[in-house]
Amino acid sequence: MKGILAIYRREMSSYFVSPIAYIVIGFFLVVTGYFFSNILAILIERSFMAQMQAQRFGAPPEMDVPSMVIRNFIGVIATVMLFLIPMMTMGVYAEERKRGTMEMLMTSPISEIQIVIGKYLASLTLFILMLAPTLLYYLVMSRYSEPAMPWRIVWAGYLGIFLLGALLIAIGSFISALTESQIIAGVVTFVIFLLLWVIDLGARGASTTTGEIFKYLSVLQHYDSFSQGVIDTSSIIFYVSLSIFGIFLTLRTLDSMRWRRA
Repeated sequence: MKGILAIYRREMSSYFVSPIAYIVIGFFLVVTGYFFSNILAILIERSFMAQMQAQRFGAPPEMDVPSMVIRNFIGVIATVMLFLIPMMTMGVYAEERKRGTMEMLMTSPISEIQIVIGKYLASLTLFILMLAPTLLYYLVMSRYSEPAMPWRIVWAGYLGIFLLGALLIAIGSFISALTESQIIAGVVTFVIFLLLWVIDLGARGASTTTGEIFKYLSVLQHYDSFSQGVIDTSSIIFYVSLSIFGIFLTLRTLDSMRWRRA
């Protein structure tokens, strides 16, 4: 446990000594703030127009603006993550290998599993710190929303975001462990995330057996239930299992580095 904490503190200090944490968090908040304000403005305008039409032609179904804002915004966060998480994970191992500090870690009393878990938890903490300020958007909106803010959808959606982020971080960390170049790690991670996104879009309209298999394996498809306020146990197991598998692959990569040096 001490070894994991030592790696965790080392990684967290390196994030905030370098500009990467500030750049990633700042960019994320600017982009998400822009989209949140636009989604809110568009849906308020549509709600106002629906009320005007109701007065003239009869009452249409009422628009649940808060729920619609939450669902659309959570979808935006998932898309932004596909671009930002490669920036977060590209240097986790690649920079260590380039500077030669990875060899020092491997020869220290700290085991490979402690290194992998410590680095993974640090990346996950940075992700949570990046995500947490966006809850302020809902707190502000809840003061003026009618009907009341559906916090159940908010918490279910953020659980989905957390699980999706945990999986993408595990994938990005594994790819970073395969190369000494941050640029290569970042580009390959982004390409893989983009392929996951494209596969998801193709699987949504498929009705064949192959399409159903791709639909189940789609990391974004499992995310949809959370954005609707539904906590699906099978989706939680799916994300946790793949995240553990990504951590396992990273551990095996570090083990192979030790054997090559031997």
